Amino acid sequence: MTKLIINSDDYGYSRSVNYAVIDAYQEGILTSASMLTNTSSFDHAIQLAKEHPNLGLGIHLNITSLQPLRKDVPSLVDEMGNFYRPDAYRKGHVIADTDDVYKEWNTQIKRVIDAGLYPNHLNCHHNASYFNDHHLEVFMDLADKYKLAVRGNFESDRPHRAPEYFEPAFDTVHLLEHGDEKFFLENLIQKIKEKESAEIKCHVGYTDQLLYETSSFIEPRIYQTQLLIDSPFADQLRTDKEIELVTYADI
Repeated sequence: MTKLIINSDDYGYSRSVNYAVIDAYQEGILTSASMLTNTSSFDHAIQLAKEHPNLGLGIHLNITSLQPLRKDVPSLVDEMGNFYRPDAYRKGHVIADTDDVYKEWNTQIKRVIDAGLYPNHLNCHHNASYFNDHHLEVFMDLADKYKLAVRGNFESDRPHRAPEYFEPAFDTVHLLEHGDEKFFLENLIQKIKEKESAEIKCHVGYTDQLLYETSSFIEPRIYQTQLLIDSPFADQLRTDKEIELVTYADI
């Protein structure tokens, strides 16, 4: 039997995203969420997570959106005190100090622990751990320090706990025609069954003013929320005897 994690990134982004995560968990097949910690909706997300303790909870480590939790990480921020955006790293315009990355990410993890919850996995907003080898080493050091599983979308010689298979393309399902979507989802289920463990990454969400004003990724969130709650795909995963819906704590 395949152990399948269905994980939504950006938990904590806004109240609308938080509510969609809980709906997709309670009413649908979502099993897990990765949490941003430097947002105005952090406390709301923590409250909801405490009310739903069986929802898998991880940290969505962030150095590319909003502002850091710490004030002593100068290599991570622009003149306005905001994190540099992903393209600044990808184009080589910014090289973050490794100690600054460690301090900020460690503080983000500790913020959740200090709020009374212990995460079971780590991943990165905008895949920031893969901008360079130094970021990846920090990421792995923190996973080891807190004994957390990680998203399995990278190669590393270091021992780490991660699902055997990672599916990144679920975020693009809304772009497919109906027949292509059906083909993709059917083949995805078959692919998952060939593995011992797997993760489907998604971004659920409803729309509120904050999300509308700050994100270009809105309609796909609404679409994915519905897909995980009320669709033939969700119905099959609810009842398939060869797939067990789990969290990172179960791998």
